[in-house]
Amino acid sequence: MEVRFPTFDFSRFRAHWARNREFAQAYNAFSIVPAHIEPYLIKVMMWARKELDPAHAQLHAEMGVFIRQETQHCKQHVAFNKFMHDGGYAGMLPIEEEYKADYQRFLTAKSLRFNLAYCEGFEALGCASAEVWFSGAIDMLLEGADPYAVQLWKWHLAEEFEHRTVCFDAFKTLCAKGPWKSVVYGYFYRIYGFIRAARHINGYTERCTAYLLATDRAELDETEIQQSKLRERAMRKAVNKATLPILIKVFSPFYNPRRKRMPREMSELLAHYAQPAESASR
Repeated sequence: MEVRFPTFDFSRFRAHWARNREFAQAYNAFSIVPAHIEPYLIKVMMWARKELDPAHAQLHAEMGVFIRQETQHCKQHVAFNKFMHDGGYAGMLPIEEEYKADYQRFLTAKSLRFNLAYCEGFEALGCASAEVWFSGAIDMLLEGADPYAVQLWKWHLAEEFEHRTVCFDAFKTLCAKGPWKSVVYGYFYRIYGFIRAARHINGYTERCTAYLLATDRAELDETEIQQSKLRERAMRKAVNKATLPILIKVFSPFYNPRRKRMPREMSELLAHYAQPAESASR
């Protein structure tokens, strides 16, 4: 794991960066997630580090890299979302504010165990998305897409895969040690956190997607709207078909993201964004 500092010129982006505009808007909607969940993840990890025994030196170090990686993800997606707001989609903002407020409430009203389980649930979702993007399963949706936008998502998702074990290890170490806790919390509560995160995040991204597509369709005639809806259904079918078999494995009592292996294309992309040795040493 390492921290990378890619630079994206958001003046080069466009909202409809894929031929399937509905696919592009679904991921544009998902961009609200890293803009607001990443600061939350960072705060939860800082909270967890205070509770973690210094003897867990490797996990402490990995959590430090995790925090810095998530900082970069947040920075890039905040900038991308501003591009969307300024480009005629300011209606995203009220959805984002409500979503952000939920995380503030989680931090003040929920236990560390809940927050870690939720974070691990999100990381399982992110890891699955990374596997889908690098598996070739949705290449038909990425064909002809703006490579600049694709690179933003692939860089982010590759790092999600890279740090896939951090929240899992933090939750297991702090909340699921011992035979009884490993069953009750290590499995059942982990599954609860996954379902809670999936439903919560999906609720907001679906609302944002609906807003973006409604804004686009307001300028279309009835025939074009029906075509848009057909493309949306085809896109969702393709993404779900690729994603669900991966997510089902999260429900296994033997699930451990450490067993997943990074695809070569993913490691090559991360190598492209690696900091030069002289920069990394500063």
